[in-house]
Amino acid sequence: MSGTLEGKVVLVTGASSGIGRATAVALAEAGAVVAVGARRADRLKSLAEDHQDRMLVLELDLTDQQSVRDAVAATVEHFGALDILVNNAGVMLSGPILGADTAQWTRMVETNLLGSMYAVHAALPHLLDRKGAVVQISSTSGRTASAAGAVYGATKFGVTAFAEALRREVATQGVRVIVIEPGFVATELASHITDPAIQAMAKSMADSMRTLQPEDIAGAVRYAVTQPDHVAVDEILVRPTDQTR
Repeated sequence: MSGTLEGKVVLVTGASSGIGRATAVALAEAGAVVAVGARRADRLKSLAEDHQDRMLVLELDLTDQQSVRDAVAATVEHFGALDILVNNAGVMLSGPILGADTAQWTRMVETNLLGSMYAVHAALPHLLDRKGAVVQISSTSGRTASAAGAVYGATKFGVTAFAEALRREVATQGVRVIVIEPGFVATELASHITDPAIQAMAKSMADSMRTLQPEDIAGAVRYAVTQPDHVAVDEILVRPTDQTR
């Protein structure tokens, strides 16, 4: 991969909004054909219509292993291959540990961590065939744990750990594993939070800085996957200039 993605096939999870949507657009504009997956498949239709013949819409639930396998199979059947997996889908249900609704913990672990693992497991044989790439969208929360963010942070630490283990397994076979760690990005992620106090705190923090836009992270993804094949950009940390932690 060198500057262009012509002839490459990409699968982006969580593509119905935010970073996933922006990444799908950026990689299509770089020449790739892109399978866009999300539970809210209706949101993907307008995206695909804007990129005629370059995008395939997939209804995808990362918490369901069969749904993940089907999405990978549909991508390969439609486009004939799979070169790049972008694991972007995630939820953030921040809140204190004491008195937490543990069903929210389960949802975060199943989506953010297990879901990304399922996607890698299903896609890896195809990526090995093509000497492709895995892009894991992690977070600054995967570097530094914070109060009220224990489980979300745990999932992102897990994403990073899984990525490093994967890299060590497949690097000599030509597959690149890339971790992107965004700071505050203007997406709907914080709207997932159900604790009013924590949601207000997240809004206050976002309002205190010039937050990143989804396109900023999409640009980092595009940069990493368009490097020459002998160049592995293993990790990119992207924070707003104003963010101090």
